[in-house]
Amino acid sequence: MAQEESTLTVLVATAANGAIAVLKFVAGAFTGSAVMFAEAAHSVADTATELLLLTALRRSARRPDRRHPFGYGKERFFWALIAAVSIFVSGAVFAIIEGVRTILGDEAEQTLAWVAYAVLAVSFVLEGISWLQAVRQVRAAARAESTTALRWLRATDDPTVRSVFFEDSAALVGLLLAFGGVGLHQLTGSSFWDGLASLLVGLLLTAVAYILGRTNMGLLVGRQADRATVLALRDALATRPEVDQVVDLLTMTIGTDQVLLCARLDFADAIGVAQLERACVDIDAELHERFPDLQEVFLEPVPRTDPVMRRRVMERYGPRVTDRLRGR
Repeated sequence: MAQEESTLTVLVATAANGAIAVLKFVAGAFTGSAVMFAEAAHSVADTATELLLLTALRRSARRPDRRHPFGYGKERFFWALIAAVSIFVSGAVFAIIEGVRTILGDEAEQTLAWVAYAVLAVSFVLEGISWLQAVRQVRAAARAESTTALRWLRATDDPTVRSVFFEDSAALVGLLLAFGGVGLHQLTGSSFWDGLASLLVGLLLTAVAYILGRTNMGLLVGRQADRATVLALRDALATRPEVDQVVDLLTMTIGTDQVLLCARLDFADAIGVAQLERACVDIDAELHERFPDLQEVFLEPVPRTDPVMRRRVMERYGPRVTDRLRGR
């Protein structure tokens, strides 16, 4: 269901931005407005981004195979990172160059300003429809996880919804900037305001590209599962009667709603080899049932007194987090 909802959100955004890009280019040609051309580049960048996100959704859904035993979930992060780069290259750079050229160049007369206003109004409506779809999905996902929409956006491992939300939010702000630039140009007769609005649109797109790029880079590098999931996994393992202590807990997000777990456990000394094997099977089954996002679970029996293991855990987490990991 989440995959279908994300696909719908991206499709709505793609259709809206494709239509808007054509309208803005037409308006730019009629009015000669730099900010309208900048906004057209903005919409082209958004359309390219949505096409990349559709690619991400399709390719990341493939099942694990021999060459990729952990699946293709991280492809969603890769294509989302490429989408963030496309926003900067095809949208922000063009808008900044156009804005600087207009500010430093000769005064240009504005014609048929009403065309720009009409296109901006229609674009705002279409962008608003796409934005509302993204907001609806964000709120629904946040409610399902008993958190706020802002916290969900910060923590989610679904780059497609986050990308559409930030792109559409930036698009609505960009349209307001364009309206202001066209209006001030018409009132003052100076194209400086038109160029300034174009420059601000470029800076806005740069900020959005940076935010999305940084987030997707973290997911690609290998981010741990969210803190609530990590603590819940620790508690589930620590309460098992066969486990004396959770020595180490490693998690990694390997796709949207896909988590890999490696747990190093100090098992009770009284259990034999056969009981240990049975305990590992039972723990694996219990964790998969309680945590649907778990894709793979690896359990490693280790003594908690081993100095090498203790040092590695301390170096990674520090003493305070290590004590929390062990439930102290």
